[in-house]
Amino acid sequence: MVMILDAPPAYEIQVADVEYQRQGGRALLATLYRPIGTGPFAAVLEVHGGAWTSKDRFNNADTATTLAKAGIVVLSIDFRMPPEAPYPASLQDINLGVRWLKAHARDYASAPERVGAYGTSSGGHQVLLAALRPNDARYKALPLAGAPGVDAKLAFAVSGWGVLDPLDRYRQAQKLGKAELVKNHDAFWGSEAAMAEGSPPLILERGEAVDLPPALVFQGTKDEWTSVAQAERLASLYREAGGVMELGLYEGERHTFLNEHPTSPNSLKAVEQLAAFIRKHGGGAR
Repeated sequence: MVMILDAPPAYEIQVADVEYQRQGGRALLATLYRPIGTGPFAAVLEVHGGAWTSKDRFNNADTATTLAKAGIVVLSIDFRMPPEAPYPASLQDINLGVRWLKAHARDYASAPERVGAYGTSSGGHQVLLAALRPNDARYKALPLAGAPGVDAKLAFAVSGWGVLDPLDRYRQAQKLGKAELVKNHDAFWGSEAAMAEGSPPLILERGEAVDLPPALVFQGTKDEWTSVAQAERLASLYREAGGVMELGLYEGERHTFLNEHPTSPNSLKAVEQLAAFIRKHGGGAR
């Protein structure tokens, strides 16, 4: 069987940096990975990991390049992090990034209704949070010049080895004596109450009014920071709330497996699943 990413057409791509917002005179940049063609293409806002406090828009560059060559527009953003800005500043940037991509989607042979998001690790958590709460007054606080009517609702959301429950991981890190990770949680969240407030499964358990775009959660079965049981619980809660969530569980893989071993059999399968899910829910050329 021919794999999706090897199937024609394979696209030539353009890669360029764009300024998607300006904070206090400082530009916040994104890298745009754009397939060359008439489309229509699905489009993805990509959110990097780094325990909410580190790394940058190039963290998932290999996956972004692969997706673009498969006919998917990818916008990988930088966003504010501690110590400059704790929660919810990054969610404000992500919300604005979604709106920016929707406002410019037709410039890249996509369309607003084709825009979703993909994040990894803490970025996977933030994508789920952004998907659930596109209209949260805190998250949508930043205006988008020239397009005030564009919303941040997503066509789909994908969490790769996401930190599904930040409060649970915080307590794990405390028990294991992971001082640096505990410090990162404290820097971003400030309190356990905030971690609970921003936990996707707890949001669903509380019965909050949320948006429920089609979602994919994928991770390894040996992930040290988010268990299979957590993923299955989140999927159950999401479905009970009326949403559609697919799970991709990769046997024996640990946290960040796709980035660390991009050509392993499981990593190739994960990218195939990711691309297929984006095409299914974002549409686009094949």
